[in-house]
Amino acid sequence: AFKGYSGYPYTLCVSVNEEVIHGFPLREKVFAAGDIVSVDCGVVKDGFVGDAAKSFVVGSYLCEKDRLLLQRTEESLFKGIEIACAGNRLGDIGFAVQSCVESAGFSVIRDYVGHGVGLSLHEDPQVPNYGRQNSGMLLRTGMTLAIEPMVASGHYSLEILEDGWTAVTADRSRAAHFEHDIAILEDGPKILSRL
Repeated sequence: AFKGYSGYPYTLCVSVNEEVIHGFPLREKVFAAGDIVSVDCGVVKDGFVGDAAKSFVVGSYLCEKDRLLLQRTEESLFKGIEIACAGNRLGDIGFAVQSCVESAGFSVIRDYVGHGVGLSLHEDPQVPNYGRQNSGMLLRTGMTLAIEPMVASGHYSLEILEDGWTAVTADRSRAAHFEHDIAILEDGPKILSRL
């Protein structure tokens, strides 16, 4: 789903350390022990799009701050998913993600957000990882959303590298990214992108 999308030249996004999203999967990228590597993948199957991301650590060593960064980013994803029920609002998802992240001293990226997903890779509505409770669009049964917290260990400001795609933290702090597609069903959210 990614290759050729708005001119993106690769099938995967592979972002390392301060690279938040849209990093190129280049052969020149050599991972070192302790690196945080985020892999974002999109597919098209029977006309429908799937989109998911996960962050990994290279090797077994991870400093405490980085361990907490990955833990809280993934935890914030599931907090956002839990609240994605019919009758709640988009702001409730963002509030749940933001509260989980900021309570650990990290910051949610504001320049990029989750999104609707289905027949196209990026559909309405936008799903920010920050927000106010009881604000925004009403969530309805049948909606399919990609919820994707992108979190920095420092400030949330970003810069785009010369390749025109790779978004990095302006302060070069490390980042993590987790994403699942969900469907809002009558009995609550269902994760569509779980292995």
